[in-house]
Amino acid sequence: MIGSGADGSGTAGGTAAHRVLHWRARPAEIRAAVLVLHGGEEHNLARPRRLNLPLLRMHGFLRSLGRDTAGAGIAVGTVRYRHRGWNGERADAARDALAALDEAAALLGPVPTVLIGHSMGGRAALRAGGHPSVTGLVALAPWCPAEDPCDHLAGRDVLLLHGDRDTVTPPADTRAFAARSRAAGARVCGYTVTGSGHAMLQRIPDWHRATTRLATALLGLRPLPAETASALALPPASQEALTLALPRQPRVAPELPANV
Repeated sequence: MIGSGADGSGTAGGTAAHRVLHWRARPAEIRAAVLVLHGGEEHNLARPRRLNLPLLRMHGFLRSLGRDTAGAGIAVGTVRYRHRGWNGERADAARDALAALDEAAALLGPVPTVLIGHSMGGRAALRAGGHPSVTGLVALAPWCPAEDPCDHLAGRDVLLLHGDRDTVTPPADTRAFAARSRAAGARVCGYTVTGSGHAMLQRIPDWHRATTRLATALLGLRPLPAETASALALPPASQEALTLALPRQPRVAPELPANV
């Protein structure tokens, strides 16, 4: 969620020891990784509360990911921010995302990594998407200011989902960022989640299932949905690729290939 909060110091007694990367699953043999980034606020230097509602919002995605990646050699982690806000040029959430990617690469080696981020976490994922480990990302209702760079996403698969009732992060900003990213060489597909707002409270199963199926496809566990693959193959200037309607997602996902 994007909002405005009271600034706190957030720097005394504990920031140096802050654990930015928390693992939900770390198999003995790892072929790829996925990191999940939650939302936050526009300006707030305070440390996140113990009851972290933006992180709780991502638990459904984590459960779905855990089920669909079990036994496939996929490490699943969450990024924990030092501060609640983005905080202007400090870009704290993006710095934490990059630190988590560095830590994961040092621990796991150069395995392909997919990022999933909501709101401010989507902005952080997009900003950190140029990290050498990142091969693709899924951004959910991302915060996409016009000034944010996109050239570093060239060669990455970037999948964007945004509710048409979102009044917090404008869907039009996401489409504009997607168009710039395609022009810069990223492979971008944009979905509209009709009837849903920023908090993803409407069509919750579709958000969870679509995100999991797209992420596991980017991880190489299953083919991309046909409409996604077609959109990614369209010419860079195509607007068609940015306005796909997210279909209702079946409860049971297609079976993983036998060699996974």
